[in-house]
Amino acid sequence: MSQQHPSALSQDSADVIVVGAGPGGSTTAAYLAMAGLDVLLLEKTHFPREKVCGDGLTPRAVRELVTLGIPTPEDDGWIRNKGLRIIGGGMRLQLDWPDTTSFPPYGLVRTRQDFDDILARHAVKNGAKLREGINVTAPIVENVKVVGVEAKEMGVDGRATGNTMTFRAPLVIAADGNSARLALALGREKREDRPIGVAVRAYYTSPRHDDDYLESWLELWSTDEEGNKILLPGYGWIFGVGDGTSNVGLGILNTSKAFGRTDYRDVMKRWVATMPAEWTYNDDTITGPIRGAALPMGFNRSPMYADGLLLVGDAAGAINPFNGEGIAYAMESGRIAAEVVAQAFARADDASRERVLATYPKVMREALGGYFTLGRWFAKAIGNPEVMRLAVKYGLPRQTMMRFLLKVMANLGDENGGHVDDRLLATLNKITPAA
Repeated sequence: MSQQHPSALSQDSADVIVVGAGPGGSTTAAYLAMAGLDVLLLEKTHFPREKVCGDGLTPRAVRELVTLGIPTPEDDGWIRNKGLRIIGGGMRLQLDWPDTTSFPPYGLVRTRQDFDDILARHAVKNGAKLREGINVTAPIVENVKVVGVEAKEMGVDGRATGNTMTFRAPLVIAADGNSARLALALGREKREDRPIGVAVRAYYTSPRHDDDYLESWLELWSTDEEGNKILLPGYGWIFGVGDGTSNVGLGILNTSKAFGRTDYRDVMKRWVATMPAEWTYNDDTITGPIRGAALPMGFNRSPMYADGLLLVGDAAGAINPFNGEGIAYAMESGRIAAEVVAQAFARADDASRERVLATYPKVMREALGGYFTLGRWFAKAIGNPEVMRLAVKYGLPRQTMMRFLLKVMANLGDENGGHVDDRLLATLNKITPAA
């Protein structure tokens, strides 16, 4: 938290400043620009740039792309998939994505190397102003309200140029990812009663680069302090990228006693070493280092709006505790935020605008709160290795159950009635206390 720097090199202003041009920030900026607001989108890096991610998009994420108006033709590098292949307990189960009225019956794979760039350019196309190489360092606070941000300029090489600047707006939207720098500067610490995950991944050149199914491995092993093998609460993935490489990675929840005491890169190396040699996942085919990132889940930071700062995406902990999916919920929270903000800016005075903005946390809880609470309970349960073992052993052989669990874990229940299982999931989401 700081006051406006008197020696800043430059200053700019807008109706809304969006900090971070990831999926959440660019989605928010695009919708706000469509609504006629003057939007300034600040990104600390220069596109294209890499992000730690599985690169897999479920039908829930695809729905957000369709709604936003992003074309996804296969001849432009968008790799379609039919469903999820699950491996565990000596079984190999292949499940198609459910065909519902609410979600398209296919997923996609697109690397973050250009996925985020595509979304940012779409925001610009719709009227947002994008500034790359702008590393926001602190909020500007006047009379306890955020009225802008301070930043430093970054070169293409990732180094600070020495130039500083300020940007001012009556509303700042933090889409700055799991670092949540702006929220932390205002004392919005992460909640310890929410799960958090760690993901690590790498790319390998492989003949498995073109696959009709996303692949999930449910048995990841580590050892406890006594040297006993323990089954970790998480999964490994193999997603064909279509360009001659596979995205191979794993995600682990903090609900295990092994969390924080496990070398996840080593777990991944040992897991990859068990795969058939013809898949060519080895040190000779890896295209770069194994990279990792934290996954804040289940709305782990609050308030999601207060005093001129609104949180979307990972900054709000809007990651699905069931499966670690973040892109769909970053975009969804961005769309919801934009709807609230657009309505707020249609009000004639500051007090009325503030009343509308203050509804954002409630709207988010109504949309996803019950589901995220279910996910939190699930994450806690599978933190017990015995529960995880029994789930793999007795759940996978039952295909009807697994089809329902796919809907649950990917949040793909038909929102327009659908079948009995869709209505059951909708009821569970409604009656479960909101996260």
